[in-house]
Amino acid sequence: MTEDLTHELSTFIDARYVHLRRTAYLLCGDWHRAEDLVQTALARVVVAARRRRVDSLDAYTRRTLLRVYLDDSAKVRWRRERSWPELAETAAPQGDRDVAITVLAALKALPARQRAVVVLRYWEDRSVEETAEALGVTPGTVKSQSAKAVVTLRQLLTDLPEKTSMSGGAQ
Repeated sequence: MTEDLTHELSTFIDARYVHLRRTAYLLCGDWHRAEDLVQTALARVVVAARRRRVDSLDAYTRRTLLRVYLDDSAKVRWRRERSWPELAETAAPQGDRDVAITVLAALKALPARQRAVVVLRYWEDRSVEETAEALGVTPGTVKSQSAKAVVTLRQLLTDLPEKTSMSGGAQ
């Protein structure tokens, strides 16, 4: 690997790591697993960049992260290990944090493909076409998965105002 490529990859990773980790967290809902997903994706990107020229490191890395997540999600039911609940879920949340935890829990309830569509479309603000390309599906699939995810999220979050006002008034 040339020094220019090494410097380019190092600079890219330094600049994009935090965003990739946040995206991975939204996909999987576990900071430790998100870290593993990002590291696996970046390792694959480095290997690919050594073999051939990668035109857009950002786009290639996002696509690789999605594929790693979807592959990992298909295998997750076979794992023996379980992660511990995160401190944010066990601590007493207040205000917007309460809403954020509830929304993240609802996001975790979505199937892997729907969660990936929601994260790409609404977190990363990607178009239907960009999302379809990243996931390797048709735009129609993105639209249907997005619609199903929104319906599910609405059902899960319907009673959010009552929950937050009830928990705030019970103190």
